[in-house]
Amino acid sequence: MAGVSKEKQLVRHVYAALQAASCPFVEDLYLQEADTMLQLLCVPSQHRTDILAWICSSINPNFANSKAMSVRAKDPDMLTKEMAVLGQELMLCKASDLGLIRGNVSPYRQLQFLEQLLTLIPGCNKPAGRRIDEEILLNELFAAENVPQLTQMLNPTLDPWPAHIKALLKGTKSSHKQSREEAADVAALLQATQSALEKLQSECEFLNSEAQSPGVCSPSSLRVVAGDLHQLMATFSHVYETDLRAYCSRDPPSFSTETDVFQRVRLLLLACNTELDMLNALSDTSASMNEDVNQLQTQPHYWSRGEKHTLPDQLEEVSRRSRRLLSMLHT
Repeated sequence: MAGVSKEKQLVRHVYAALQAASCPFVEDLYLQEADTMLQLLCVPSQHRTDILAWICSSINPNFANSKAMSVRAKDPDMLTKEMAVLGQELMLCKASDLGLIRGNVSPYRQLQFLEQLLTLIPGCNKPAGRRIDEEILLNELFAAENVPQLTQMLNPTLDPWPAHIKALLKGTKSSHKQSREEAADVAALLQATQSALEKLQSECEFLNSEAQSPGVCSPSSLRVVAGDLHQLMATFSHVYETDLRAYCSRDPPSFSTETDVFQRVRLLLLACNTELDMLNALSDTSASMNEDVNQLQTQPHYWSRGEKHTLPDQLEEVSRRSRRLLSMLHT
């Protein structure tokens, strides 16, 4: 039942998309039942082939040129093959999926294919769902056969509207009602999202604090700081020589080129890192040895009398045999 319901929803959507795209083969049709729409779009027929050919020509205008049409008239299967090739170029099917083009596969697969094709028609940007075009409704209301009924609108004894006009009016009202419901749902979702964001911001107090934790000093950061300091000092010396010396009676400051302090600090940091690596390796080695000892004590590795035994069991067996041998010697 769920699959049938999904097919009916999809066929209504595809049929509404064909109407929105102004397909000439559905303009004069006023289908209301999903079963009738499935019969039109999913059962092999010339009408279905014409609809599919119109969609292909709307996507690719060269598909409907006169030369190609004359060739297709001589070979009826040529049109089916060319539509399959176009579907392959659009990466929607394979060139060998002729059953899909003829309508010999499952209705749901056909409807998916039609829906994907309709999204590629230029200018067809109608949203998903059943939509009633107001212009089509007005054209239908003011058609010649409906003028007498429009003239009698002021008469309280107005005869009922035709069934297809009632369906159009009902569809327009339900569409507006659905739009209002969707807008209310979106507003509620936005409000809930805003509340969740405000709660999250109140819980993350660190986002509002300006104080930042001091960075950890490392050898790489120390080298960067020393390099920046040397660069600033060299820049200042250059600026002093070119711009400030004429306005200052003092000699330019002399900067020592000794780097022993930085070298000693670097060596100490390297020694500290080496010691930390050694401690880390020692910890890993200890854990590995502990695991090996546990395996020796808990897992059987030693054969005795056709069976494997653990090391403690084997030592106990050897000790027992030794005690028994010593007791036999003393007696």
